[in-house]
Amino acid sequence: MSKYRNVKTVVDNIKFDSKKEAKRWFDLNMLQKAGVINSLERQKKFKLDVNGQLICTYIADFTYGEGGEFIVEDVKSPASKKLPAYRLKKKLMLAIYGIEILET
Repeated sequence: MSKYRNVKTVVDNIKFDSKKEAKRWFDLNMLQKAGVINSLERQKKFKLDVNGQLICTYIADFTYGEGGEFIVEDVKSPASKKLPAYRLKKKLMLAIYGIEILET
């Protein structure tokens, strides 16, 4: 069993870290088919460079466009929101790219 009690799930031959993440992928696909969002992607990587030095890489669960805005979304449990590495990456995303991560 996982430390955070998430259950790895496979849907349409895609591996997800949790049932919650798989469900969110399904919901986002439905929104894209309905024309509410566009350009849906999974596991998009963002290099987090400071002064030309690569500090780390953030991998978003999902990215998409909605109403002219670029959305970066991460499916998080209350426990995983508190992880120091995630909190640092969230701050770096805002500082470097001006992107506030949407946590679902």
